[in-house]
Amino acid sequence: MKYVVQVEINQSLDKVIELFDNPDHLLIWMEELERYEHLFGTPGQPGAKAKLHFQMPNRKVLMTETVLSRDLPDSFTVAYEPSGVGYNVVVYRFEELGPFSTLYINEQSFEFEGIRKYFSFLMKGALKKQSLKYMYAFKRFVEEMMPDDSELV
Repeated sequence: MKYVVQVEINQSLDKVIELFDNPDHLLIWMEELERYEHLFGTPGQPGAKAKLHFQMPNRKVLMTETVLSRDLPDSFTVAYEPSGVGYNVVVYRFEELGPFSTLYINEQSFEFEGIRKYFSFLMKGALKKQSLKYMYAFKRFVEEMMPDDSELV
């Protein structure tokens, strides 16, 4: 299953990339993320791995993150493996729309395991909604924390 979602962020491309590229910021804007645990490799570089610990409303989710490629702002490709669910590859892209406007594009590709693969088409709407939830949370973080392109404290 594949889909693409996008959000316009009212901030410069350079500032958006700077904030996106720092995993310490994830805990600020990603509501359900309890812990980001770097495992090995240089963070944000191809081959780097981390564990993401989420507390969802009705369950805990542990996900392995592997950086596959990095060519920011054009693309940043990451594989996520939630335990027992399958494999998810995300390509993050950023395009400058103007001096203080950036298009944030999220291309998702899912491969499900077991019985989930037969019902994946039913999950597409919920997965898109979850992707947009995180994209809008990042947008709010960038715009509210950095309203005038100043440095993050």
